[in-house]
Amino acid sequence: MNRLLRTPPLAALGLAVLAWASAGQAFAQADEARAKKIAGGSCFLCHGAQGESTSEIFPRLAGQNAAYIAKQLLAFQSGARKSTAMAEMVAKLKPDEMAALGQYYQKMELPKEEPKEPQLAAMGQYIYHNGNKFSGVPACVACHGVNAEGADNLPRLGRQFSAYIEHQLTMFNKRDRNNDNAVMHVVAEKMTKLEMHAVAEYLSGK
Repeated sequence: MNRLLRTPPLAALGLAVLAWASAGQAFAQADEARAKKIAGGSCFLCHGAQGESTSEIFPRLAGQNAAYIAKQLLAFQSGARKSTAMAEMVAKLKPDEMAALGQYYQKMELPKEEPKEPQLAAMGQYIYHNGNKFSGVPACVACHGVNAEGADNLPRLGRQFSAYIEHQLTMFNKRDRNNDNAVMHVVAEKMTKLEMHAVAEYLSGK
């Protein structure tokens, strides 16, 4: 007689759960190994060995939300987000590899740094949390969170390079970036260059 049939129902269920957990762990390890290989083969050239980035031109990926990373990789691949360099890098990536890369970078941490321009950062902090009622700029905190950690497939903005954030806001302002939430167009088109710079400076030290 089959041994499983002689096993009490609860015990059989327990064995099944353990087998599923073990298989899931093995798949997770395989995914992480694959992501590490991909990152070490090409991503590190611009984004750094630990997702810290090699230049303010390139975003820091360490600690970024996994779903957001996967979403952007897919957008680069489809052409929804324009970048000649990234389109080439992601051309052969599969969806599960994009998800694995997201998980891989999300686990990394960035050291906290003080903003280079404290006074501007203070102004940026006010705009981020309260908006600007005189120009109609809404508070960023409503979507991006008190700690700028983002949510679901929204980006974590804290500790990102100020120059990179400012550039992306400018892209939204000019509607040169169209792959993300249309809300960003409405927000950014109302922001002055000073406000963009201030908010970016605040977030870089968050």
